[in-house]
Amino acid sequence: MAESMKGLKRTHRCAELSEVNAGETVTVMGWVQKNRNKGGLVFVDVRDRSGLIQVVFEEGKTDEALIEKAAKLRSEYVVAVTGTVERRSGAVNPNLATGGIEIVPRELRVLAESETPPFPVEENSKTREEVRLKYRYLDLRRPDMQRNLMMRSKVATLTRQFLADEGFLEIETPILIGSTPEGARDYLVPSRIHQGRFYALPQSPQLFKQLLMCAGCDRYFQIAKCFRDEDLRADRQPEFTQIDMELSFVDVDDVIDVNERLLKKMFEEVLGVSVPLPIPRMTWQEAMDRYGSDKPDIRFGMELTDVTETVKDSEFAVFKDAIENGGTVRGINAKGQGGMPRKKIDKLVSFAKDYGAKGLAYIAIGEDGSRKSSFAKFMTEEEMTVLIGAMGGENGDLLLFAADKNKTVWAVLGALRLELASQMGLLEKDDYRFLWVTEFPLLEWDEEEQRFTAMHHPFTMPMEEDLEFLDSNPGKVRAKAYDIVLNGNEVGGGSVRIFDPEIQSKMFEVLGFTPEQAQEQFGFLLTAFKYGVPPHAGLAYGLDRLIMLMAKEDSIRDVMAFPKVKDASDLMTEAPTAVDRKQLEELGLEIAEVCQEKSEG
Repeated sequence: MAESMKGLKRTHRCAELSEVNAGETVTVMGWVQKNRNKGGLVFVDVRDRSGLIQVVFEEGKTDEALIEKAAKLRSEYVVAVTGTVERRSGAVNPNLATGGIEIVPRELRVLAESETPPFPVEENSKTREEVRLKYRYLDLRRPDMQRNLMMRSKVATLTRQFLADEGFLEIETPILIGSTPEGARDYLVPSRIHQGRFYALPQSPQLFKQLLMCAGCDRYFQIAKCFRDEDLRADRQPEFTQIDMELSFVDVDDVIDVNERLLKKMFEEVLGVSVPLPIPRMTWQEAMDRYGSDKPDIRFGMELTDVTETVKDSEFAVFKDAIENGGTVRGINAKGQGGMPRKKIDKLVSFAKDYGAKGLAYIAIGEDGSRKSSFAKFMTEEEMTVLIGAMGGENGDLLLFAADKNKTVWAVLGALRLELASQMGLLEKDDYRFLWVTEFPLLEWDEEEQRFTAMHHPFTMPMEEDLEFLDSNPGKVRAKAYDIVLNGNEVGGGSVRIFDPEIQSKMFEVLGFTPEQAQEQFGFLLTAFKYGVPPHAGLAYGLDRLIMLMAKEDSIRDVMAFPKVKDASDLMTEAPTAVDRKQLEELGLEIAEVCQEKSEG
C-alpha cells in the first residue's frame, strides 16, 4: 500500500551523489530498477532521471522489518529512501556514475506500487517501437530517452540565452492563421463562429516574422511549433519544432556569422565538440556537381566525376543516347570495392533504379588489374583506359556510372554514394561536419503544373546580378538562400527576403499569380511593404532533426516526448479520434461517408 511523503524532502537526485558525500545522511526518491534478494541481503537499484544508486539492506546494519519490506519491492515501484552514503564494501562498478558508493538505509517508503510493465525499462530497448509508443510514459523513463530530453532542454535554454545576448527578442506568433496553399498541405481548423471558414496551423512563422521586421522589432526569435500535413519519414513529423529567427538591416554574411557562433557554442557546451569557424561554404551548383545532393555529406569523399566529354564519342548506346538528349554521364569511384561480388553489384543496380536510373554501368578492377565491366564490349581498350584514368581508377576499385538528364544522374549517384558509404562503414556519427550550401536556384520547374514554383518560398530575394533574367530566363536566377547542412542532413535553412514591392510583384508574376490572387493570399504583407520595410533576412532550424544528430539517433521520434507514427496517429492517446455529432453541428460540419469497395480475392 502506498505511503505518503509525510514531509519527507528529497536532498539529492540519485546520480548527483559521489564519494564526496560519504558519511552524509541523504534522501533519494525514484523508481526501483532492480531488486536482488540474496537472503538477509537485499540490493535495490533506485533510478531517477540523473541515473542509478544502489541501496543495500543488510542484516546487522538495517532493521529486519526494513529488509523484509525491501524484499517485496518490484520493478517500477516508486520509493523514497533515507540513509547514509558509504563507500562500496563490495566490487566497484566502473560503468556507473555512482559505482563507488551505496546507501545504507534507515527508512524506506513505498510511494506508489506498479504493475509489471509491458516491457523492461532499460537502455537500448529491443522492444518494438509500436509497443514503446503505446506506453510512451514508460518508454520515456529509459535512461537514453531521459538523456535525449535533457539534451533537448539544454539546447533550447542555451539558444534562448545566446540569442537574447545577441539582441534578439523572443516573440510568439499565432497558431491559428489563414491558409497559404503553396508548399505542403495545411492542417485546417474549422471555425465555430465563422461557419464554413477555416484557420490553418502554421507551417512556419514566415509571414509574421517578416511583419515583425516591418514593425521595427529588429531581431526576433522563437522556438516555434509548426505543422505540415505530409507523408512521414524518420526525420519528419506532422508537428515539429523550429528555432526561428529574423534580422533587420543585414545580408547573407550577417546571418551566417551569428548562426556559426550559435552552433559553435551549442556543440561545445552540450557535446564538448569543437566546431571550427568559419564553416565551409559551397554553392548549390558545386554541391550538385560534386555530390549529387544539395545537402551533401562531406564526412567522406567518393565525389561524382563528370565524364561526358571523355565518353562523348563512345559507341555505347546508353552513354551516347543520354548525351544526345542533353544529359550527362557521371561516375563515382568506390575505392577498394573492385572485388564486390556480382550479386551485390546487381543489388546496387536495383537500388539505382529506385532513384530513376534505367540501369547502372560499372567497371570492377581487380587487385591484379583485371577488369569486369557491363559495357566493355562496346568500347575499345584505349577508350576504357582513358575512362578509368578520368575516374582516378586504380587496382581494386569499383567504378559506377549513370547516364541521363542531370536531375536523374544527380539523384541516382547522390543516393548511391551514401549507400556505398554506409556499406563501407564510412559514416561516423561522432564526426560532425557542417557545410553552408548557398546560391540555390530561385525557382524550379514543376512538370505537373507546367509552371515555375519557388524552391524555398515566394519571399526569397534573387541575387541582384540575376534580376535581369527574371523575365527572359527565370530558371537561371539564383536566390540569396542558404542552408546549413550537417552530415548530409539539412538542419536549417533561410534566405534574404524581398523587401522591394516591385521585385515582390514580379516574383508573384513569374510564379503565375495574378495581382488579385497575390492580394488575396498575401495582401496584409504587401500592404505592410508600402509603409517602409527594412532589408531583412532569416533562418530556421529543425530543432528535432538537429537534436537527433547531436544525440546520434536514427529517428526524430527518439528525441521528441510524444511523437506520431507513420500514419500521423498517436498510439498512446489514439488521436486522431472521432468527435460526437453535437460538436460537428456546432461547427456546421458533416462527415461524408466514404464507401470503399473491397476488391475480390
